[in-house]
Amino acid sequence: MLVVQKYGGSSVADAGRICRVARRVADVYEQGHQVVVVVSAMGDTTDELIHLVSEITGNPPDREMDVLLSTGEQVSIALLAIAIKDLDKPVISLTGAQVGILTDNSHTKARILKVNSTRLRGELDRGNIVVVAGFQGIDEKNDITTLGRGGSDTTAVALAASLKADLCEIYTDVDGVYTTDPRVVPEARKLDEVSYEEMLELANLGAVVLHPRSVELAMQYKIPLHVRSSFNHNLGTIVKEAVNMEKALVVTGVAYDSNVAKLGIYNVFDKPGVAYRLFKALADEKINVDMIVQSAMRDDRNDISFTCTQADLNKAQSVLERILPDLGADGFSCEDGVAKVSIVGAGMVSNPGVAAMMFEALAEKGINLEMISTSEIKVSVIIREEDAKRAVQALHDKFNMARGSQE
Repeated sequence: MLVVQKYGGSSVADAGRICRVARRVADVYEQGHQVVVVVSAMGDTTDELIHLVSEITGNPPDREMDVLLSTGEQVSIALLAIAIKDLDKPVISLTGAQVGILTDNSHTKARILKVNSTRLRGELDRGNIVVVAGFQGIDEKNDITTLGRGGSDTTAVALAASLKADLCEIYTDVDGVYTTDPRVVPEARKLDEVSYEEMLELANLGAVVLHPRSVELAMQYKIPLHVRSSFNHNLGTIVKEAVNMEKALVVTGVAYDSNVAKLGIYNVFDKPGVAYRLFKALADEKINVDMIVQSAMRDDRNDISFTCTQADLNKAQSVLERILPDLGADGFSCEDGVAKVSIVGAGMVSNPGVAAMMFEALAEKGINLEMISTSEIKVSVIIREEDAKRAVQALHDKFNMARGSQE
């Protein structure tokens, strides 16, 4: 069997944890399996490197940031390979470039275009455990690129897809995917399984257990993921196709995201092309827009509100200042003291009244809703940031998520 394992930064944060991971990898190898291990940078290494740059400049070039940040994973793979070798197991460490992970040239948030698995397969055929640097690749110019936060998850799934692996395990510092963040709701319950669609929504909405792009890839190539802890041998959460899955839960999870900014444009001309010009200008600056709400027309005008990440707020504000006259708008506002709280569940499709229950739970706590967005398996609201944790607790209680039954 061919197994791809990914270990996050907390799993390799120090020498002791690296040795523990090495023993775990060696155990799988001793069972007769081929093993590819994808590793993140140690602990807070990436944050420390970013902080170091901030002491030099507030506007570093993206290309050089990729050169810098990719070094964290290279330290991890070398140390883990050394630890595995110390257990008398054949091993080799490879960077993203050596593996043949080709990406586009969007530095700091590149997307994987293809994986040339020739080197990987050769090393596996020679009996080696292969330790791969996550989070990184190279573009067509052979420049180093990085995949953005959580990119090691994406690396692991991309390698599993390329190699047609039998199993892809994502090791982290929690036991699996929970109904919500256990740090906010102590009675949050670990899910035995969750569908790709639900996991993708949860990942996009703030759950940090898996990177959204990794879930997209797993869903595309139908690769089951096992999310589990590197600190014990407990079974975790299986992420897989919804076919044949029990849908006892109407709402599977509650997610929240404080990395949100809200922008509103007032009295925009209500005519064709206005929304296109607005969101095309934002897209040209690579600003990812999330929730969008347009108000009812009044006197041939309306308001448009949308959200983006806090990191993109300044860029978005500059775009609005530039194109405001073209839109015929009276002005705009920006806020960063908001949060997005969402409920997710495939069972919502066939159960009417879920949104009403959500709004009732928030109303009972005196929490005001500033924006609402829905899909077949999700309802999201924008609220004041200081209300976010109370909202998560209220929704978790409302849908009896700690009990595992919503009948």
